[in-house]
Amino acid sequence: MDTNHPITEDDIANYLVNTPDFFERHAELLATVQLTSPYNGRSVSLQERQADMLRDKIKALELKTVDMIRYGHDNVAIADKLQRWARNIFLVRRPEDLPRSIASEIQTQFLVPQAAIKVWGVAEAYAHQPFAQGASGDVRVFAASLTLPYCGVNAGFEAANWLEDPSVAASVALIALRAGADPNAFGLLVLASPDPERFHNAMGTDFLERIGELAGAALSRLRG
Repeated sequence: MDTNHPITEDDIANYLVNTPDFFERHAELLATVQLTSPYNGRSVSLQERQADMLRDKIKALELKTVDMIRYGHDNVAIADKLQRWARNIFLVRRPEDLPRSIASEIQTQFLVPQAAIKVWGVAEAYAHQPFAQGASGDVRVFAASLTLPYCGVNAGFEAANWLEDPSVAASVALIALRAGADPNAFGLLVLASPDPERFHNAMGTDFLERIGELAGAALSRLRG
């Protein structure tokens, strides 16, 4: 043995990793190796410790499976709500009724406490409607800058004033409205909740993007 360079634990580990037939030649060692159980602190054999590790892996996989099933059920429920919402939009006959219907159906189907819509660049026949008024130039510039829905705290957004009760809008989702592949925004959809975590900056926006795409397509009927 080289006393100047004693064998380390890493040396032993590397040797065992690189010598897979070691325990085949010394199978009796497997029965004598004793490890400490992380569950009760008692000494257990290598086989028992391996069994414990395998049980832990199986439990972790079971939990992941449960989560996947739950997420699947949640996604199906959301898809059903989205379909009902879209169906009710398709049934709206008069274009001028669309903004109110879109907002109210979002509140009903998705249990969103408050929702509001403003559109601009509408045809002259709809220019006098409340939904076509009140969107300032700043709001229009902000909507044009949104490539994805904004989700987060209500930092005093002007668009929040369109809500019935802006004072209880702790968190908001702001969704620009566009017609198909047209990059120009012609409206803004505001969703709000008194729960500061209902719309947060770490949440996924795929679902809100679909809402915006469908709402924009429907509201394009109002454009001049």
